[in-house]
Amino acid sequence: MIRFSLLLGFTCALGLSAAEPTSLAEVATAFQSLAASKGRTHDSVRLRQLFDLEWRHHLIESPESATYSGFAGQNHRWSDLSKPVLDRQRAELARPLQVLATIDRAQLGADDQLYFDLFKRQFDEALEGTRFPDELLPMNQMGGVQQGIAQILSLMPVSRAADFADVIARLEASGQLVEQTLELLRAGLAKGLTPPRITLRDVPQQLLNNLPADPRASAVFRPFRELPATLPEGEKEALRARALAAITNVFYPKFRELHRFLVEEYVPGARASTATAALPDGEAWYAFRARRYTTTTLTPRQIHAIGLAEVKRIRADMDQVIAQTGFKGTFAEFLQFLRTDRQFYFDRGAELLAGYRDVSKRVDLQLPKLFGRLPRLPYGVLPIPSHAEKSQTTAYYQPGAASFGRPGVFYANTYALETRPKYEMEALTLHEAVPGHHLQIAIAQELEGVPDFQKHSETTAFVEGWGLYAEKLGEEMGFYTDPYSKFGQLTYEMWRAIRLVVDTGMHSLGWTREQAIEFFKANAGKTEHDIIVEVDRYLVWPGQALAYKIGELKLRELRTLAQQELGARFDVRHFHDELLSKGALPLDVLEPRMKAWINRQKLNPAP
Repeated sequence: MIRFSLLLGFTCALGLSAAEPTSLAEVATAFQSLAASKGRTHDSVRLRQLFDLEWRHHLIESPESATYSGFAGQNHRWSDLSKPVLDRQRAELARPLQVLATIDRAQLGADDQLYFDLFKRQFDEALEGTRFPDELLPMNQMGGVQQGIAQILSLMPVSRAADFADVIARLEASGQLVEQTLELLRAGLAKGLTPPRITLRDVPQQLLNNLPADPRASAVFRPFRELPATLPEGEKEALRARALAAITNVFYPKFRELHRFLVEEYVPGARASTATAALPDGEAWYAFRARRYTTTTLTPRQIHAIGLAEVKRIRADMDQVIAQTGFKGTFAEFLQFLRTDRQFYFDRGAELLAGYRDVSKRVDLQLPKLFGRLPRLPYGVLPIPSHAEKSQTTAYYQPGAASFGRPGVFYANTYALETRPKYEMEALTLHEAVPGHHLQIAIAQELEGVPDFQKHSETTAFVEGWGLYAEKLGEEMGFYTDPYSKFGQLTYEMWRAIRLVVDTGMHSLGWTREQAIEFFKANAGKTEHDIIVEVDRYLVWPGQALAYKIGELKLRELRTLAQQELGARFDVRHFHDELLSKGALPLDVLEPRMKAWINRQKLNPAP
């Protein structure tokens, strides 16, 4: 209700439609009007108008984000990746800051001051990031059009004829999206800006996975396989025919062209080096990414040292658990035992998924013990799509959107079951589903009075730090009673500690890919396939993997402080509810907020 009333005030002042995001031209005019309204409207109202306007602007510029977030009106479009548009977008980054400069922060309430700071930080950081040409790296084994098109289509609402018309419009426009991706790839290749060649080995096949001999078997045709019974049969056949025409005449030819380019030019011409430091301005590029992902001022060397210390600490805990199992042998022999003994692995993917669903339901029963606020949006467990599974990680979470009738989904990898051990399943479920990503992200989406940009914040240090923190909550929820499952939890914690070491090692300290793989093997009970996929992920997402452990350490530190300061008055449910009450926050913003909350609890403890 609060957002709706603010929206109405905004439309009256600026003449915009409340129904959906408007055109870029209307948004530009609205920015000018808002800047000129200083003195005529209270700054708190103008601030919320700015937030709403920029959110509209974001949804128009990034239709995929609109689909992902559950906002209607842009489902028929793709982002425009052409050079003129990218240049315009860079030039317009300062526009929201110019409006923000007309708002007196001192006149705002405490919450609005927080959102003012977060909004400013977002655009200051974006402007700083224009120094680095990320746009010239639009594809790698973790993502790009070869995975993104099918994924976005799978997120779209499909209940009305108009919904399917949107899907068809995107299929018909997919050729332009692929052509723009090709232009960016060519520009990057000419400048030596590519992912490491070794990481691209599976990407051509990922493209081919979208092109089965029968287009009806393609992932992009999936929305049309079972059309709603409410549609007349004649309309169903017409929709299927249009979809097949777009797939056959546009999607397939452009994907084949992209495949030829990758095989004949891009992969052979990609750089042999692996470190970000090997790229032009690479050291500064990596330092920026490390700072952005961790939301701290820690340097790569400091993060590396934290990682080494965590590896040593967790290794000692692992040794204790191994002793509990009664295993007689070295640490390396125990890891080999875990990797090869069939008792730890399922034979069928359906069994793995059933196991994850069982753990999920057992976790659900324990949540009220740790949280006062729980999300309304449900979630489910599904296999990672077959066209992407080989190069994907063990699992991931895809947020839902209540407005589209879309639940959250915990996607589990059923490829190569001999690499998916049972003893990791409890920790992984706690991280990806509840009380990890689904609980945190769904709660954020349902917050009232919080601007949309903050409801949908993807601050990695908080989001992934919470996921890792959630794994440890399993001990308070009655999990990890089996020593192998406890070792699985420690394996995942070790995995995130190793990330601090090998990510900084490869990108900043001169480590080779092989050195990173061997360090991983020596310290974690992960299978070799998982280790290689992970190390190659760090190579193409430099700095992202640093956020998990750095975020978790800060959350644990704040909880320990709250328990020490509040003693018997500490209530974990109130602590968690406060922690999640403003969405995903940068760590350097979260810490003073939680310390202030602790001090308030001392004076006026929660009932």
